[in-house]
Amino acid sequence: MGRGAAAALLPCLPTCLLPCLLAALPLRCTGQTNLKSPQDIQVYIVNTNFTLRWNYTGNDTNVTFSAQYRWSEDYNVNETEWKELPGCQNVTGMKCDFSSAITEYYDTHHVRIRAERREEVSPWSSIFEMIPYFIAEIGPPGIELKSTNGVIKVKVSPPEANQVRKMWLADIAFKYNVVIWENSSNAELRTQSILPTDIIDDLAPDTTYCLKVQATLALESQEGLFSPVHCIKTTRKVNDLFCATNVSVLALNMKFHLHWNNQYKLHVSYNVQYLIGYLKKLHDDYSMKWVNVPGCENITDTQCNFSSIITTTSGFYYLRVQAMSEYNKTCFSNEVKIDPLITNEIGPPGVKVDISDVLLHIQISPPGGPESEVMRDHYDLSYRILYWKNSSNNEKEIKIKEIKQTIGTVSDLTPSTLYCVKVQAFSEVYNKSSYFSEEECIKTRGGNFLPLIILARFIAALFVVLVVATLLGFVLYQVYSKSKYMFFPSCHLPVSLEETTVMPDVGNCPACLCSSEDAEVLILYQPWTRVPANLPDSGQGRGEMSNFSIRPRHSTDVGSFTTQQLMLGWGKGLIARGCFNKTRGVYSCSEDLVPLTPSPPPS
Repeated sequence: MGRGAAAALLPCLPTCLLPCLLAALPLRCTGQTNLKSPQDIQVYIVNTNFTLRWNYTGNDTNVTFSAQYRWSEDYNVNETEWKELPGCQNVTGMKCDFSSAITEYYDTHHVRIRAERREEVSPWSSIFEMIPYFIAEIGPPGIELKSTNGVIKVKVSPPEANQVRKMWLADIAFKYNVVIWENSSNAELRTQSILPTDIIDDLAPDTTYCLKVQATLALESQEGLFSPVHCIKTTRKVNDLFCATNVSVLALNMKFHLHWNNQYKLHVSYNVQYLIGYLKKLHDDYSMKWVNVPGCENITDTQCNFSSIITTTSGFYYLRVQAMSEYNKTCFSNEVKIDPLITNEIGPPGVKVDISDVLLHIQISPPGGPESEVMRDHYDLSYRILYWKNSSNNEKEIKIKEIKQTIGTVSDLTPSTLYCVKVQAFSEVYNKSSYFSEEECIKTRGGNFLPLIILARFIAALFVVLVVATLLGFVLYQVYSKSKYMFFPSCHLPVSLEETTVMPDVGNCPACLCSSEDAEVLILYQPWTRVPANLPDSGQGRGEMSNFSIRPRHSTDVGSFTTQQLMLGWGKGLIARGCFNKTRGVYSCSEDLVPLTPSPPPS
């Protein structure tokens, strides 16, 4: 191109190059950036140590990373403001430690991160949400080893020992697993549970063993990280002949006995000592907390009843035997762990059998006797009953019945047959069962008499019911008669009075009001007076008569009545209110007769 053409293009250069210049400007001028957001955001927590990790796929150089976080106690974390995450600002690598920023381990936290280069920043990453306690791992415990007398003594420190801030608040809740192996090319791993202070035995002498320990939280099914590997060489075990060996426990129906062997021919005395189990769970020295078992001090026997120290079934105990020789040398046996309900064995129950007309009754006594509440309450015992016909042909058809109660029955019995029974106690909770009890046998009654016995009992019961019903009816009738006579007597004048007086028609003794000519009187009929010979016979039978007396209505002196003798049959003394007309000699009854207490007739 010539200079003239070039000169002609100069005026249009700004217009032609403007789009190119705009395209070459940094994107941040238009609100965009070339930096990518970090990805794969993760938070790793071991005890109270917090580490944030991420990945970055961009090819940019001189890129740093900064993180923010927010948290809330009331679950409204989305409404809280973001804050810079301490320990995670302008980080050049792909991880950062922000342990100092988190103090609340049970609250929800949000974390995000972005890439930065000078004034240029990337969009924020996706938000990582966490509740620290639920994603934290248990750290490795501390270990101290000591080799002595052919064993390795291990002392374990909890994962957060000597730390002010703790993720795991209860050190006593930790359980520990140890993995141990010989330091050789073809070693086999051996795993077992240990206590904070424990002994690992059954080891080869003069051999180097390596081990590592792990802390766990059994209730949360959470396993921690293993400790660093520690190695130590064992020594040879010195066997003193006077030491107690083969220490074992025999327990039946919550009666506990410790047994051991004695290889020493000279004089040896023993002290049996126990330690409450929870003391070993503590991370303290318990060597001075062993206690002598009462009754098992300075004994020469090789057994000891230590039932008195089992005061609870919810914990466990450790026992050991201290041997003392005549030269005041002391040797401790291996320790034995006692979990009462697991170590104890269930004894056979007691059984009594009885027979009725159609049932075999089985009375069961719980193992340990009626005073053994532990056996009944903690084992939740059931009973397995075996019964069979004890026939002469030696063919036993054994039948099984399981019950929860201590009383059982068996029906469908064959008459004149010998039945045998034995019972076994068992606990499904502890997967334990006793030996069977001794056999108890009893013979059923003959079949020909059974219907007659049932009929006789029915007739006897029916007779008793009829007798009781008859007596009850008689008593009720007597009560009714006496009550009716006492409170509702009939108003009847004697026949002799009816013949000598003019009586108005009073019916059932309606209340009569005396006229002005009549006097209101009390009429008394009194039996047991002999009839004079000159009086006419009333037809009621001679020799019996009643006193008929009248007196003023309001008089209270019954003994002052004037007596007129009238013919009467046998009767009871009655009193009533009436009216008497002196001119006509007429008596009238105006109210019911009231019975008086009769007196016996004179001789």
